[in-house]
Amino acid sequence: MKITIIHGQSHKGSTYNMARMLAGKLGGEVKEFFLPRDLSEYCVGCTGCIMKSEKSCPHYERLRPITEAIDSADVLIFASPVYVFHVTGAMKTLLDHYAYRWMLHRPEPSMFVKQAVCISTAAGSGTKTANKDIYDSLFWWGVGKIYSFSSVVAAMNWESVSNSKKAEADKALGAIARKIRKNCGRVKPGLKTRGVFFFLRRLHKAKILTLNDRQYWKKMGWLDGGRPWKK
Repeated sequence: MKITIIHGQSHKGSTYNMARMLAGKLGGEVKEFFLPRDLSEYCVGCTGCIMKSEKSCPHYERLRPITEAIDSADVLIFASPVYVFHVTGAMKTLLDHYAYRWMLHRPEPSMFVKQAVCISTAAGSGTKTANKDIYDSLFWWGVGKIYSFSSVVAAMNWESVSNSKKAEADKALGAIARKIRKNCGRVKPGLKTRGVFFFLRRLHKAKILTLNDRQYWKKMGWLDGGRPWKK
């Protein structure tokens, strides 16, 4: 099993440790990226990735190792502490760069059979909205199965987290790991994802959306009988 972890911060606090806890329970090969260390550039809103090609992005080469690791992984773990009720700015910056991969545009086919986990921690509130920031992008990428885990650790660092909180996290992450292992190699997107896909297919066939994206859908065979989750 190949696992890619995207850390929304560069320090190794509670969120980092819980992401690593899950990876340890899954086993396999792990690749990690730390933000903003591994990507500090903001999306400049040039729309080049959508209207032309992702290679038009001025940060394409910097982003490419992360993209390749995401595409080659069986399981994706996106982990972010809560910053003012949302993900870190660094995590949002990364997700902004993948607008072209939304189902509306040019989704990567492998996403539809992958599993992903959103992890967030906070000293207080905001974990649900932080996880939703990540979940929204993963859903629109077409990721087949998405799990969420959050923990209100009531502490400012990992060393101060109580043993009971750590035990609670260990149990919950263990349950997620068992589900992931059970579903590995058998993932298909849910009804909502498939419904959105078929709706967008109709829009592309009606030539309502951009030519660049429609040509991609045609090349992938999705305007005919093809589906990204079927080989």
